Amino acid sequence: MAYRIGSGVDFHRLEEGRELWIGGIKIPFLKGAVGHSDADVLLHAICDALLGAICLGDIGDHFPDNDPAYKNIDSKILLQKTIDLIEKEGYSIVNIDCTLCLQSPKIKPYTGQMQQVIANITRITVKDISIKATTTENMGFVGRGEGLTAYATVLLEKR
Repeated sequence: MAYRIGSGVDFHRLEEGRELWIGGIKIPFLKGAVGHSDADVLLHAICDALLGAICLGDIGDHFPDNDPAYKNIDSKILLQKTIDLIEKEGYSIVNIDCTLCLQSPKIKPYTGQMQQVIANITRITVKDISIKATTTENMGFVGRGEGLTAYATVLLEKR
């Protein structure tokens, strides 16, 4: 196959007193995501999409949350390790399309920075990375500000 498509999703609870990392950047907010790593929901969804596209399992298979080596790890490192895995399999990224679901904060002011961080790691252009956001109209755990969700779809090409 010349092309492979992958999709990923990730969820994290929000809690006061934690840092909020999304797309590799720290966003000022009174709550942050809870997780074993830095809980960067967007980078985790992208990792899962990449791994799924080439049938290498998921982020938990490669970076388990019970392994102390990954405690508080910067998710940019996890994304780089994921890129190394897909390149080892002979694939490169064509594009990445992402959607964040969160009630607040508004992330539009930060999407350009997120695209640049992701582009630097994945070695594709910012024009090949789409990051969109939506609220859930105050419904569910996202709407109540209890958590956030990210979805990612990737297209890979065999080199």
